[in-house]
Amino acid sequence: NTEQARFNMIEQQIRPWNVLDPSVLQLLAVVKREDFVPAAHRALAFMDTEVPLPEGQCMLAPRVEARLLQELHVQRHERVLEIGAGSGYMAALLAHKALSVRTLEKRPVLADMARSNLKRAGVLNVDVLAADGSIDHGGSYDVIVLSGSVAAVPAFLLKQLKPGGRLVAIVGQEPVMRATLYTCVAAGQCRHEVLFDTVAPRLEGFAEPARFSF
Repeated sequence: NTEQARFNMIEQQIRPWNVLDPSVLQLLAVVKREDFVPAAHRALAFMDTEVPLPEGQCMLAPRVEARLLQELHVQRHERVLEIGAGSGYMAALLAHKALSVRTLEKRPVLADMARSNLKRAGVLNVDVLAADGSIDHGGSYDVIVLSGSVAAVPAFLLKQLKPGGRLVAIVGQEPVMRATLYTCVAAGQCRHEVLFDTVAPRLEGFAEPARFSF
């Protein structure tokens, strides 16, 4: 039963992870996650796991997506940038809260998938671009979401935050990564706060720390 599985996901995985914002919980009940999961993996749609996508990519676990969404406190007037569209599910969640979402996906196959999924779901305020999010494309945003992990957040992304803007990313090296919220307190100045520990697959193209060899 799909609705029972959705209910169980929210009550047994997401609420226990301190996702208690009623607007987020309601959104998870409304946006049909299974419609953003490849047909071959539909059985995994509501499970506490990453879902495989084409070309070796994946969707983040539901509780991670939900917690990141909650911590961002996206407002109706805000413009959002997402790095790593994947299947388009996180963009769909963001779109229900924001004025507009631009999501960058390096792999054209996934960009097409996200575009198709969002269109079918009737989400009209998302612009999916087949583009490398590790490169500075310019712009100014209220919210930036990195839907995957990086060794460090590039300075150019923090500079794209408007004053009061927030960026969330999973930062670090396995086995220690931390979901971190950056808030722009003034032009070019950000403070950061660690939200929770987790591990997520790497976003492609972002710099890795130099490895020493002896």
